[in-house]
Amino acid sequence: MNAPFQAQAAPVADKLPLQVLIAAPRGFCAGVDRAIEIVEKAIERFGAPVYVRHEIVHNRFVVDGLRAKGAVFVEELDEVPLDAPVVFSAHGVPKSVPEEATRRNMIWLDATCPLVSKVHRQAERQVKDGRHIIFIGHRGHPEVIGTFGQVPEGRMTLVETEEDVAALDLPAGQPLSFLTQTTLSVDDTAKVVEALKVKYPDIMGPRGEDICYATSNRQNSVKAIAPSCDLVLVIGAPNSSNSVRLVEVAERCGTPARLIQRAHEIDPAWLEGVGTIGVTAGASAPELLVREVVDQLAAWRQVEERQVETAQETMIFKLPRQLTA
Repeated sequence: MNAPFQAQAAPVADKLPLQVLIAAPRGFCAGVDRAIEIVEKAIERFGAPVYVRHEIVHNRFVVDGLRAKGAVFVEELDEVPLDAPVVFSAHGVPKSVPEEATRRNMIWLDATCPLVSKVHRQAERQVKDGRHIIFIGHRGHPEVIGTFGQVPEGRMTLVETEEDVAALDLPAGQPLSFLTQTTLSVDDTAKVVEALKVKYPDIMGPRGEDICYATSNRQNSVKAIAPSCDLVLVIGAPNSSNSVRLVEVAERCGTPARLIQRAHEIDPAWLEGVGTIGVTAGASAPELLVREVVDQLAAWRQVEERQVETAQETMIFKLPRQLTA
């Protein structure tokens, strides 16, 4: 269970001024909101326990909160009783997972982000059209595993960097397309895509941008505040791709950045010589954790807080029919 937050005492007697620039948009995206609501409503509808295959989203605070309400997190369907409902995570799963759940007559709900599902459908179409897919993503990430599981083995090749593109050796005349993970660095991905287009001029791209709106918006908001900051704090999990990318974005702006999961991880020594600090949160981190961080900073320094908004988000995704009927 998540323990109540208590700010650490001020390390010095006299609080020095600290300007805190809070990035907006930040925190939960529509896909994460939907995934969490699916688990909560499944518990209401079916009663506890409700099983969840893998972390519903990459945030320990969120996972612990759902566990306290009656969610049980497992790695494989074999760990789920046949008469218990199971939810698939927001990152998406290979086709074989819901197929297996259906064969077992299990009650299952798909919390895959609709923007990830859109990539899945594009992959199916490209393979049906006879194209080999070059997928830009991070090896081992659940979203990559789920996307590869949408098409027959051998019909998709993973690349992460421009160097990976240079090393590709695909048959001449093979029709090609590319797709991307939704939580990548916008700037890095643009370079990889350009390398693909130079090497394979006839390669087909996705109909729209695969990197999701929330990932792009959060990176842009960090770009807006980082040049004015001495340090940027990114609230998110180490296994959260979009959170790690926010740290990289800040550092590429020339500003030191730290990835933290909770306010208690902040080292007071980080604030030495810092007059302006930026705060943002990855798409799986709740606003409560942002307020924790600001409260901790206010316990140490005389905080002047200002939000810097670069975009407004109004996206809402529908819940599965099983929970709305």
